[in-house]
Amino acid sequence: MIDLNELLVFTRVVQAGSFTAAARLLDMPKSSVSRKVSALEDRIGARLIQRTTRKLGLTDAGRLYYEHCTRIVGEVEDADRAVVRMQETPRGLLRVTTPLSFGMLGPIVAEYLKRYPDVRIEIMCTDRRIDLIEEGFDVAIRAGVLDDSTLVGRSLGSITRVVVAAPGYCKRKGTPRTPQDLEKHASITFGAGAMPSVWTLFAGEQKTEVHLSPRLTVNDFEMMGDAARAGLGIAFMPEFVCAADLRAGRLKQVLPAWCSAEAPVQALYPTARHLSPKVASFIELTRERFSLKVERASPRR
Repeated sequence: MIDLNELLVFTRVVQAGSFTAAARLLDMPKSSVSRKVSALEDRIGARLIQRTTRKLGLTDAGRLYYEHCTRIVGEVEDADRAVVRMQETPRGLLRVTTPLSFGMLGPIVAEYLKRYPDVRIEIMCTDRRIDLIEEGFDVAIRAGVLDDSTLVGRSLGSITRVVVAAPGYCKRKGTPRTPQDLEKHASITFGAGAMPSVWTLFAGEQKTEVHLSPRLTVNDFEMMGDAARAGLGIAFMPEFVCAADLRAGRLKQVLPAWCSAEAPVQALYPTARHLSPKVASFIELTRERFSLKVERASPRR
């Protein structure tokens, strides 16, 4: 087996001009330096250094071996420097997976790429539970309770869904006054869940389930917003998705005392040890922007 330490010690002895100087350079006992060089000579079966009391000289084999060793040691040092540079600033490919209909990440990604020009990002939007390690992803953005104890989670905030409708719809069909009134109305439901036609609503300690016959079921919040603004029915949407429409009056909040339970949103990654700058900086920016966006989106009740 090749011992790279032996190659490094041999190279430093030649460069320093003596065992004593090499020992100081390597911060090793002189005896250890001598043993490393002797072990190297024994392994390759050739004398590399002529030792005298006054000076150190290379044999023909030593000169040939030294030429190769300097290239090898140089490559190792270049590799070390490359990794150190990578750890100093975000760079390289960042692979991220997010749920479907998580469009709010778009502006965050755009800001991140402008801030860190040496990073490339690949995003996969899917509701399939991806194995980060097996499939080579750096970060997963997930909503809900963490069910994989092998991953490290960083909280980004939480999402609350509210009941909304277009003012025109409420004028035509009336405004529900209780959760059960929703069952008499046309509804627009999100189809990614196990039971998209059942809405679970909370008002403080109260909880109720509403069973609907949706007019439209879709697993895209943008399409839900389009349908709700068009007056096709009542929708149950995340606050941050419909906040601009609520402020502009294109939608109004129905049953403002009732909403969903808060769903935690987390950034997940395989390990906290030696977290790369590209991952750490992406998570931090996402946390800052997501928390701010959700805070601003929260309507007054």
